[in-house]
Amino acid sequence: MSKQPRTTQGVGTKGMPRKDRERLILEAAAEEFGVKGYAGGSTARVAALAGITKPMIYEYFGSKDSLYLTCLDEAGTRLVEAVASAQQGPSDLSRAVRTLEAVFRALASRLHDWELVYDATLPPDGPLHDAATAYRRELNRLGAVGVAEFLHASPEVEPLDADLFTHLWYGTVSAAVSWWRHHPEQTADEMAARFERVVAVLCPDLWAASDQRRQG
Repeated sequence: MSKQPRTTQGVGTKGMPRKDRERLILEAAAEEFGVKGYAGGSTARVAALAGITKPMIYEYFGSKDSLYLTCLDEAGTRLVEAVASAQQGPSDLSRAVRTLEAVFRALASRLHDWELVYDATLPPDGPLHDAATAYRRELNRLGAVGVAEFLHASPEVEPLDADLFTHLWYGTVSAAVSWWRHHPEQTADEMAARFERVVAVLCPDLWAASDQRRQG
């Protein structure tokens, strides 16, 4: 089960600079919406988490949708940049490991960011749906490019093989994040090390070859 959001109710923000208070609201909103989704998320609960009054949320962000969109943009940008950066370097098995490790580190202490991008409770159309779809498509595109470059060296691979491999990769990333959600005590570094061990067991020859190139 997803953990319940922490609460900072009663802390208060009197005298806090506007920029710091805005950051506090965004952190509370990302946690609230990440745990309960857009549909179940409450601005009243966000206000309680941030230790502010509910009207202040609307003063800063105008609406629940605008607040959610700001959180979504931050989460989506962080994930896309992490994955894009991990795409650099050799297109061997180590790239897949680097990519998932980058996802882990981008989500360190922020697992709710993944839920914001893949929130199934978003309205079926409108700015929120469009923004989430854009981030999902870019993450999928980066994954497909990585898979295609990895398989390029194998002449025996057919187009449908690559399509299947791409879907398997998407499923692997989603499953790893889902597993982490049920084991929140695991750090990003521990998740990265665990994934490396799994890959080494499942693909020992490929992993040994890619590891040797990395060491060289």
